[in-house]
Amino acid sequence: MNSPLPRRPIAPLPDRLISQIAAGEVVERPASVVKELLENAIDAGATRISLRIEEGGVRRIVVSDDGAGIPETELPLAPRRHATSKIASLEELERVATLGFRGEALASIASVARLVITSRTAEAGHASRLDADSGKIEPAAGTRGTTIEVLDLYAATPARRKFLKTPATEAAHCLEALRRVALAHPDIAFEAINDGRAADPMPATGWRERALAGLGDEYRSAHRVVDAEAGGLRLQGVLGAPTLNRARADRQFLYVNGRFVRDRLLGYAARQAYADMMHGDRHAAWVLYLWLDPSLVDANVHPAKTEVRFRDASAVRSFVFHAVQDALREAHRATGAEAEPGERAGGSWPAPAPAAAAAPGFEAFRFAARGGAIGSRLTAADVSRSLAFHAPGPGGGFLDMLARDGAAPGAGPSPSTGTDRLAGRDAALPSAHDEARAAAMPDDAQGGPAGIPPLGYAIAQLHGLYVLAQNAAGLVVVDMHAAHERIVYERLKSAVSETGLSQQPLLIPATFRADPLDVRAVEDEQDAIARLGLEITAMGPDVLAVRAVPAELARGDVVGLARSVIAELREYGASAALAARRDQLLATMACHAAVRANRRLGLDEMNALLRDIERTPAADQCNHGRPTWVQVGIDELDRLFLRGR
Repeated sequence: MNSPLPRRPIAPLPDRLISQIAAGEVVERPASVVKELLENAIDAGATRISLRIEEGGVRRIVVSDDGAGIPETELPLAPRRHATSKIASLEELERVATLGFRGEALASIASVARLVITSRTAEAGHASRLDADSGKIEPAAGTRGTTIEVLDLYAATPARRKFLKTPATEAAHCLEALRRVALAHPDIAFEAINDGRAADPMPATGWRERALAGLGDEYRSAHRVVDAEAGGLRLQGVLGAPTLNRARADRQFLYVNGRFVRDRLLGYAARQAYADMMHGDRHAAWVLYLWLDPSLVDANVHPAKTEVRFRDASAVRSFVFHAVQDALREAHRATGAEAEPGERAGGSWPAPAPAAAAAPGFEAFRFAARGGAIGSRLTAADVSRSLAFHAPGPGGGFLDMLARDGAAPGAGPSPSTGTDRLAGRDAALPSAHDEARAAAMPDDAQGGPAGIPPLGYAIAQLHGLYVLAQNAAGLVVVDMHAAHERIVYERLKSAVSETGLSQQPLLIPATFRADPLDVRAVEDEQDAIARLGLEITAMGPDVLAVRAVPAELARGDVVGLARSVIAELREYGASAALAARRDQLLATMACHAAVRANRRLGLDEMNALLRDIERTPAADQCNHGRPTWVQVGIDELDRLFLRGR
């Protein structure tokens, strides 16, 4: 048994020890120093910022900017604890508009390293240099702006150095910190030099281009842009395609009023928007900028300032969820020149453009049909042949056709679909006479290439798995099961939103022990639980009973379902839990209901499927993130057959 420590009298800690304790929260590693210095440079109004690091930042970190500079008389105050130019009253603290405001960063850095500040204002005849250890100020050479040099990090606390990784790893963290800051400030040019080697520079540019540079080149042709505004909130950003997902969540950048944050609630909202478009263990990539009145968000939560609190968290979460979901489900826009969304100027982002002008801000995915020169290569006979495979009229959707066939989705071909369907296909094919007649007709009389739907018209079925179609850009290949699964899923969601899920009472209620807070959540959220098709009641202060479940899950893990729903109710609120459970259930139902492989389809059924895809939101990927169709352009086919060489 350990002997008790001898009692010490209560006494105030020395100022230096206080600073070193505080530094443990602000200066976790060299990358923390880089972040704080970069944010100070941005607050100073810099348009160009340079970072130099040596030996992973442990030996030397230098951040230079061309900002406003620090007057010589104020230099001694800069490294002093709780000295800042950012705020001066509680009212300003409640409406923080700068990245820094606590007055702790330079003091914390100076307590664990040697700090040297060289600065010059526009009015000064020369720069001034301050050594934080000695407090001595002397004249120095330098242009307008500030250069802060941090030497021998953790020299005063060598035990902290033992927890650092290799210089290469720490350097990578420093460059990542630079990227996180740079992504939110596209109007500022950044450059970095690591042990004498220059990293890729980031010139001043638009926010969309900067976001794409942060995500990586692979997302340039596989992304969409979100730019939404509602109730004083604005969300802008770039969303990676669901089909281009990752094993880790290392390409998710979330900013609130220009500050990089790790907010669990907003991150969950964005993930939920992707939930029915990719596999559950994969991660999407995004750069999201949320702008709102500073009085509605509290950034003074943690010394590192990466956590925030919202005055109305549920409203912000709902806004982010719907804005991201709407952008992802924006279907089949044509590619082409797009107007760049409003650029940041003067420290504020402009008001969003009217809806009519904002539409080009959304980028199409990789599958959009390409017009122009490619479309013009289609002859009149090509158009006539495509139009011969006509789309069904009103009420002729794919599900309706399956119902008229009398075959349930997933069933094999019925005995009556053999020769009759083959005869139907032959009848649909245009004759040579028809082609000659079409060739003599002007394009506008036939509808022309511009009149062809985005996915064109079906021409064949391949191996009972794929539908082949011709559109203005060339060949479209459709995975019929994946596409139909998305169509069924969206229709189920629409139907359930109107009527709800049907319940099946349990003959014997399933009971389980629960935390008292779980019991309270069940009592408070009875309406939300009922909308999920569940009936859960309290049988005691720590016992719950499941009395009814969705009919489709009656044979599943009833208790496990109840526990997960309650956990989500407590963690994220009723609306999030409701949407997550409902959508997961409907996705399973849609997968089982979708048309199966080897189901023979007629041309009218294939065309109906194509039209349903065009009308269905987010129809370019199935519920598991697989693409439902791909475009093979005429130019790609020409390359395969060496045409034009």
